[in-house]
Amino acid sequence: MDQLYIFDLDGTLYEGTDHFDYYASLLMKDVDDSMRAQFQKDYEKMKNGEHPVKIGKAYDVRHDLAVTVDPMTLKAAEAHRWDGTLVENLESIYGNEPVEFDFENLVAIGDGWWLPFACAKHYGVKDCYPRYLQTKEYMVSEAFTLEKIPHLREFLLQLKKENQIVLMTNSDKEDVQRLLKELDLAGVFSHIISSAQKPSFTKDIFMELHKMYNIPLHRIVSVGDNFLNEIAPALLLGMKAVYISEHPLSMSHDNFHQVSTLTEWMEK
Repeated sequence: MDQLYIFDLDGTLYEGTDHFDYYASLLMKDVDDSMRAQFQKDYEKMKNGEHPVKIGKAYDVRHDLAVTVDPMTLKAAEAHRWDGTLVENLESIYGNEPVEFDFENLVAIGDGWWLPFACAKHYGVKDCYPRYLQTKEYMVSEAFTLEKIPHLREFLLQLKKENQIVLMTNSDKEDVQRLLKELDLAGVFSHIISSAQKPSFTKDIFMELHKMYNIPLHRIVSVGDNFLNEIAPALLLGMKAVYISEHPLSMSHDNFHQVSTLTEWMEK
């Protein structure tokens, strides 16, 4: 086999943002009536990149801060409060060590799932997970249509003829199976890793796959839409990375390639 390609699922192998808005609408029901209008305003600003909390940042739930993380050192570079004011003396909060992401206190906002989460936490919602599960149920109902990427199955099967292709996602096994069936991608991947807990365990799993397939790190490619989850860890290990995002990233790296959509990469 020539190379190993490791694909993300959510936001990478299907397109569209309606499910994020649906998730936000459910979470807004858990916000006090008096704050729902402001919740909606803030969420719209976040989507448009006009709020301190935006895709590419991290959100500190305990301190209610939007944190800029250096993608290559994973250290906190700066932080802003909800109103946009800069936080002074950042080291008193985060020290000078790499930050540790989780799914409760410090989350990497690499895709649209985390914007409703951050907004809800700011407005006092204690537990977002039930609404996330409701959204996942909605996504496999007749009321929702996934935006499939044309010819993706054929592309992946062609890629698989000379390479290994693996799916690595934070979604749980049941969700993955349902989504792959809906996307007509069932049976395509050589190996599926669900509940991966990216970014906390991204590098560990990459190294396990490197050993499992006995493929040099420089011949392994991570493909995803979440920079902190899938791209930075790959680059730090000497792997290659394809970052899918319409938000231009001002960085240069020999192993890094950015495209607006997966289709753009498929056509190259």
